[in-house]
Amino acid sequence: MPDQPLPSGKFTKADIIDALYEKTGMNRTDIRRVVDLVFNKMKEALEQRQIIELRGFGTFEVKIRKARKQARNPKTGENIVVNPHGVVTFRSGRELKQAVWEIRNEKWENIS
Repeated sequence: MPDQPLPSGKFTKADIIDALYEKTGMNRTDIRRVVDLVFNKMKEALEQRQIIELRGFGTFEVKIRKARKQARNPKTGENIVVNPHGVVTFRSGRELKQAVWEIRNEKWENIS
């Protein structure tokens, strides 16, 4: 996988494993185990309401959304009650913000 911009779209766990394989030459099975261990440990930490801080990349944390009495099921239109629940939030770090700052959407490029 050469160091060139990826076309817009998805970058999957399999892509991460392939990229690490190309960079390191390690066994794909071992890389998959390590990647799975990292993601599982992150999931466990979030389930325990720990904040995950990856310097230069960003911060993951769980926030609690309040209950709502008037939510609407988009399929049926029926009003439903939504109980309080956790959601994972992500705040990008300074280096990541700076790295993506210049990305532009072509349809907005010519608007002044």
